[in-house]
Amino acid sequence: MFSLHHQHQASRFSRSTMGDLTDLKSEIKDALESNNTALAVEKIQKYLEEQKVVPVNIAITGESGSGKSTLVNAFRGIDNRDERAAPTGCVETTTEVTSYSHPKHPNVTISDLPGIGTTNFPAARYLEHVGFEKFDFFIIVSSDRFRENDVKLATEIQRMGKKFYFVRTKIDDNMRAEQRTQRDFDEKQTLQRIRNDCIQGLQKLGIESPKVFLVSGFDLHLYDFSSLQQTLASELPAHKRDALVYAMPSISEEIINAKKTALQGLIQYHATAIALVAAIPVPGLSVYTDLAILVNIVQDYKVTFGLDDDAIKNLALSASVSLDDLRAVMKSRLSKEEISTEVIRQLLSQSAENVAVLTIQGIFSFIPLIGMAVTMPLAHKHTTNALYTFLDMLADDAQRVFKRALGVKV
Repeated sequence: MFSLHHQHQASRFSRSTMGDLTDLKSEIKDALESNNTALAVEKIQKYLEEQKVVPVNIAITGESGSGKSTLVNAFRGIDNRDERAAPTGCVETTTEVTSYSHPKHPNVTISDLPGIGTTNFPAARYLEHVGFEKFDFFIIVSSDRFRENDVKLATEIQRMGKKFYFVRTKIDDNMRAEQRTQRDFDEKQTLQRIRNDCIQGLQKLGIESPKVFLVSGFDLHLYDFSSLQQTLASELPAHKRDALVYAMPSISEEIINAKKTALQGLIQYHATAIALVAAIPVPGLSVYTDLAILVNIVQDYKVTFGLDDDAIKNLALSASVSLDDLRAVMKSRLSKEEISTEVIRQLLSQSAENVAVLTIQGIFSFIPLIGMAVTMPLAHKHTTNALYTFLDMLADDAQRVFKRALGVKV
């Protein structure tokens, strides 16, 4: 978020591990304690850049026609009709591993794997064939019941020390079919029966405590997709957790709140770098004193919450809601307008406190002896306040848009 553009590729930062990020935080602290402003800003910038390229690799596998490709597209926040979508169909469309980057968060990759039943490999060889070691976890998909091959694969994944999750797809089809045939249809009871059938079937095949999620690739807000997302994030290592949260589609209040919390955790770094450069201009780093940096941070917030034009159009399409209806519930200018320095300046100027952000450096640059002591705390305080305010505005709009997509009056 401190990098000015999304031009860095994840491969350039392949060293993004928990240890690397911890080391950078330590280096930032050391630079601050030694009053090395240029080094501190450089380390903060690097830390924020690495946060954005932490790789997360998801593997999705299952039999042909099970809805794998639709699930791949769902994780990427795009519709099956999108030209960037993984191809879908009733026949096996995947014979080799096909990987798809998230369109807005390219460090997150979802791979469509051939169903183990479509290969001649036993489970261990299959995992070697698809490149087991690069994946953070595996999602094993079925549209009816899980079979012996699924269990063999899960057992081998577990033996090799990685996580796996069972996902029962096309639940929307099941619900419609049950509704047509049952006289006293009860959705909750029907869902629980399907879940129990899956769990019991897996237990009979040797899986002790299977995690089974019921999802519809077309109605992500229904059933267990939100729960699946939260479970995946919670069981990832800390340095990958936020990376996945940023990329998740904003299809529940819980996910939107998780995004907000993750973004709040970075505000101290943005504010510290801006405050340092406001106090002592550093050659080559004057960009941090410009409103342009706030524009980039807020634009990232907007994309993360799915409030950019592309995401809103896709949501309108998938939810069968008009674009105008979704935009009508947005209250913040940050959501409704293109983010620009003028918009940020005007929003800041609406608060007497935040006017300080616009004037701090100019006021105190003529007082060398007290400039740094006064400027840094003020710049840090008011930048922090401004970013929290902007984040609140966008998170609130994301909640309103999500509810409107569900048909809830807001």
